[in-house]
Amino acid sequence: MKQLHKQSSYRRDEEMQISQTPAYSPKSLKHSRSIQRSISYLLREQRLLFILVGILIASTFFVIQPSLSRLSSDSSSSVDPRHGISAGIRDSIVSYNNRGDAGRKYGDLVGRSPYINGVGRVPVGIGRKRKRVVVTGGAGFVGSHLVDKLIARGDDVIVIDNFFTGRKDNVVHLLGNPRFELIRHDVVEPILLEVDQIYHLACPASPVHYKYNPVKTIKTNVMGTLNMLGLAKRIGARFLLTSTSEVYGDPLEHPQKETYWGHVNPIGERSCYDEGKRTAETLTMDYHRGAGVEVRIARIFNTYGPRMCLDDGRVVSNFVSQAIRKQPMTVYGDGKQTRSFQYVSDLVDGLVALMEGDHVGPFNLGNPGEFTMLELAEVVKETIDPGATIEFRPNTADDPHKRKPDISKAKEVLNWEPKISLREGLPQMVSDFQNRILNEDEGKGNK
Repeated sequence: MKQLHKQSSYRRDEEMQISQTPAYSPKSLKHSRSIQRSISYLLREQRLLFILVGILIASTFFVIQPSLSRLSSDSSSSVDPRHGISAGIRDSIVSYNNRGDAGRKYGDLVGRSPYINGVGRVPVGIGRKRKRVVVTGGAGFVGSHLVDKLIARGDDVIVIDNFFTGRKDNVVHLLGNPRFELIRHDVVEPILLEVDQIYHLACPASPVHYKYNPVKTIKTNVMGTLNMLGLAKRIGARFLLTSTSEVYGDPLEHPQKETYWGHVNPIGERSCYDEGKRTAETLTMDYHRGAGVEVRIARIFNTYGPRMCLDDGRVVSNFVSQAIRKQPMTVYGDGKQTRSFQYVSDLVDGLVALMEGDHVGPFNLGNPGEFTMLELAEVVKETIDPGATIEFRPNTADDPHKRKPDISKAKEVLNWEPKISLREGLPQMVSDFQNRILNEDEGKGNK
């Protein structure tokens, strides 16, 4: 019994010793060992001394460097590393830049560099920045001339065209140019591009073409404009809509100002084009006001020149084609209705001036010289064939009786006005038409 009592008491004492012993923790042991190893690593081979010396050198550099910069800027012969020009010249430039118009001219000279205010970088080459531009309908009559101008000034141009009225021949001379791209695409379907500017010209513009499929014409004006505005919004591009004088309908105001709201038949045969363009203008302004898109609106009046479609139903191309083919010139109605005709190069200059300017518009772009249809027929006869005859036919529905632009706004704001008169521009168009009509296929209307 005594022996059993001793064994039990011995076990209790052993259990008490075990309970008082702290629990083993491998993490705490590893942590203490890692700290000891780190300290010993720093103290070994004078590593701590090297770290302190490095910190001292770096601190000295950051303290001394600003002083050196100030000394450098005080020297008139020193060169500012940001500008690439001497500080003395830079101070003269800043002073020059603060003198109104003179400063603005300097800003134009250096590509409007923001470095005058201490931010940005002066470009290596002096001159305007090359832009990346998309032109919808760029293989058409007006579009191809616009593309020529943009390429000539050094821009990269992407043409989008479904070739409904556009012709590959209009841009074939650009196909080898590295700054030109051609995409066969219908703007009714979305497209994603990275560009700086969008000239939206895509839409059949002659009665023959836009009446051929009026629903398609409406889709092009509405869905096509929506798609291109959406693209402009996503990529931050500036957007220019080519609207038309047809938004004024059969006007009760003469000449027509941009403030005139028009007199349009919303359910007529021409409404697919007239109202389509009016809707496109509405969409453009809503994207501008609601989404902050940079937009421009041009209302184009009758335009003529080389590369027009031969048989598109427009009066100038009709008269010229008929006179060259020795056919009677068809005058609809009594021939007293009036139009104003601008040469295509004048229009292109106006579109570029509008895009590069700071004003939304709309702007009338047209030649205020007014001609009746009979007067136009006489000018065509003088230019092509004095013996050409005239044939009268019933007038078409909703044909405007008068059309003449008031371009005072474009003159004042854009510093633009047409330079080429009808008698100067018509011979150049006639020469182009003669070459194409004499071609065995072109005279038959084939592309």
